[in-house]
Amino acid sequence: MQSVARDYYGLLGVPKGASADEIKRAYRKLARELHPDVNPDPAAQQRFKEVTAAYEVLSDPAKRQVVDLGGDPLSSGGGAGPGGAGGMGDPFGGMGLGDIMDAFFGGGGARSRGPRSRARQGDDALIPIELTLEECATGVAKDMAVDTATLCSVCQGSGCAPGSTPMTCDTCKGAGEIQQVQRSLLGQVVTSRPCPVCRGYGEVIPDPCRQCNGDGRVRARRTVRANIPAGVGDGIRVRLAGQGEVGPGGGPPGDLYVEVQELEHERFTRDGIDLHCTVHVPMTAAALGTSMALHTLQSVEDLDIQPGTQSGTVITMRGQGMPRLRGSGVGNLHIHVEVVTPTKVDARQAEVLRELATLRGEEQPELAARAHGGFFSRLRDSFAGR
Repeated sequence: MQSVARDYYGLLGVPKGASADEIKRAYRKLARELHPDVNPDPAAQQRFKEVTAAYEVLSDPAKRQVVDLGGDPLSSGGGAGPGGAGGMGDPFGGMGLGDIMDAFFGGGGARSRGPRSRARQGDDALIPIELTLEECATGVAKDMAVDTATLCSVCQGSGCAPGSTPMTCDTCKGAGEIQQVQRSLLGQVVTSRPCPVCRGYGEVIPDPCRQCNGDGRVRARRTVRANIPAGVGDGIRVRLAGQGEVGPGGGPPGDLYVEVQELEHERFTRDGIDLHCTVHVPMTAAALGTSMALHTLQSVEDLDIQPGTQSGTVITMRGQGMPRLRGSGVGNLHIHVEVVTPTKVDARQAEVLRELATLRGEEQPELAARAHGGFFSRLRDSFAGR
């Protein structure tokens, strides 16, 4: 029984008249999607083997001619060896997807990167700082003790013991990488990887510094001055450039970020650049009106309580709030008035209050009806209409 020839063009998704470049581009696209390094699905792996076999056939003029004549060069007797595509093996000899891409884009040559520097950029650091509301309003300069990686004072970042120097790595001869040659359908492919001995530096330190153990830095406590601008608030971070962790190998330091933690104030609460506070006014002072001294963040101001002031009244003092960070202008202070009713009165005070109630006709409280046709007015009108 004769087997049906496989559709190699269909496996790659190209027409029969496709050029060699079109076949190559089609396979390259499918390899990116189906290679086991990026797609572990068993079905994808099986399809990868099939499209790889199709590419091997169609990229070989002799085998492609067999396909065009209706034959199958990978069928029995088709000339495929046990390790070739006829057995649907991996014609790239276990190469990874990156190696395959190297073969396509790099023309089969090595991409030399050279040794990398031992000195690298340091990390940023973050420390909190507690500030009062007054300090947030005016700004402050504070000295803080921080624990970070600092430059080793013995080797000055080189990582070598005094009197010694780094030596060229014998394994990579100072290149920082080693090359590996693999055979593929495209010929020999040379790939480069970091040297496992020197870790890509191209040199080794035979006699490391005793203080930093060859790292070029040590942890130490130091004092840093932070200039906090006016207008900061809770959660705001102030950046101190170059005051963070020193990098490995004595590399440049990162930045230090100081995060503000605003302490709770005994009188004021903050809402952005505005402040709020509450004043308690005796019942008599609210009825007659009064004036009182109010301590704001900036000064002492006279607060006028108008006669008849009700509980819940809000008085605004403009320009008595917080300064705007990174801008001009100052917020406002909002004063919430709470009228205090006495809970205990003596006999004489009770007599005076009764006399006042009589004078005002307030001996018996009345349930006030809602204006504009409220429930009680409608109820009253319904009885009046009967």
